[in-house]
Amino acid sequence: MSLLDRISIDPAVVHGRPAIRDTRMRVSDVLSLLAAGASEAEILEDYPYLEADDIRASLQYAAAQADHAILTAS
Repeated sequence: MSLLDRISIDPAVVHGRPAIRDTRMRVSDVLSLLAAGASEAEILEDYPYLEADDIRASLQYAAAQADHAILTAS
């Protein structure tokens, strides 16, 4: 399984925002926790339904979203 297989987008779950599969935990929530300084261990302790690979999948998803093509008009 690819890490990105852990991310789902379903209009019926958290309004179609990217979320950890089979949960209502948004990718942005995981990223916000990390940005606020929470460690992987703290996140996993506070959200026992998450796995370490879910955190890595969130980071990989964010990296892929940030790496988009830049188009310029001439």
